[in-house]
Amino acid sequence: MAVKSIKSLSAQRAIASLGRNIKTARTKRRIPVKEFAERIGVSERTVIRLEKGDEGVSLGTLGMACLVLGELDLISGFLDPAADDTGLLIDQKNLPKRIERSRGASSASPKKEKPSHGDADDDRHSDDHDDDGVAF
Repeated sequence: MAVKSIKSLSAQRAIASLGRNIKTARTKRRIPVKEFAERIGVSERTVIRLEKGDEGVSLGTLGMACLVLGELDLISGFLDPAADDTGLLIDQKNLPKRIERSRGASSASPKKEKPSHGDADDDRHSDDHDDDGVAF
């Protein structure tokens, strides 16, 4: 087994827990170590190292293990910015309290001019207003 270089005990425990979870998932699916290794494309020894939480096992091996177990979405969604509550709170905290208008800017927004083609289609697709109340 590789020498542990992770300094954080909590990170070591989390990786070991991940390895145990992979082993449990493989066992529940009744996939033998030899078959699992073949499907992932690694040796049986690497599967054993993965399941023990050896930090030297590559992310590629972890990805393939998740794919074989049918759980690849867990990796692709890991720390997804749209679901990262801490990141979203930081973004919200960094929003400016007030947005000042630049000098010379008028308070009214500029109006769009309608095309002067006289086409009925142009009026129907205009963004200015919708008399029918239909958005598309």
